[in-house]
Amino acid sequence: MSELIDIFMIVKPWIGGILSLAGALLCLIGSVGVLRFPDFFTRLHAASITDTGGVTLALVGMAFLAPTWLIVFKLAAIWLFIFLTSPTGSHALANAAHTAGLQPVIGRDLKRADTTEEEA
Repeated sequence: MSELIDIFMIVKPWIGGILSLAGALLCLIGSVGVLRFPDFFTRLHAASITDTGGVTLALVGMAFLAPTWLIVFKLAAIWLFIFLTSPTGSHALANAAHTAGLQPVIGRDLKRADTTEEEA
């Protein structure tokens, strides 16, 4: 049993590092989506989904690297806060944009948006 614990203690920093790196990459992909997508709603979707997923992976990776249970508890509290507020904030933004009359770019409008951006 102690051999299994020793192996886990060796592998634990690697797992934490890989999960943290995966979370950072997911957040980077979301940032690229925010820059590349054509309208507000798709940009908001890219930001909110990858933000929540990336932060979750990064915080789980940090929990693997944490030296004490107190730090793991604090990371869990941070995750809970982000998990509750990020989707709520995204929904509020989308609702406000829809209420203000902003419409998503679809179909032929999408092709026109691409040519307009290339001309500008």
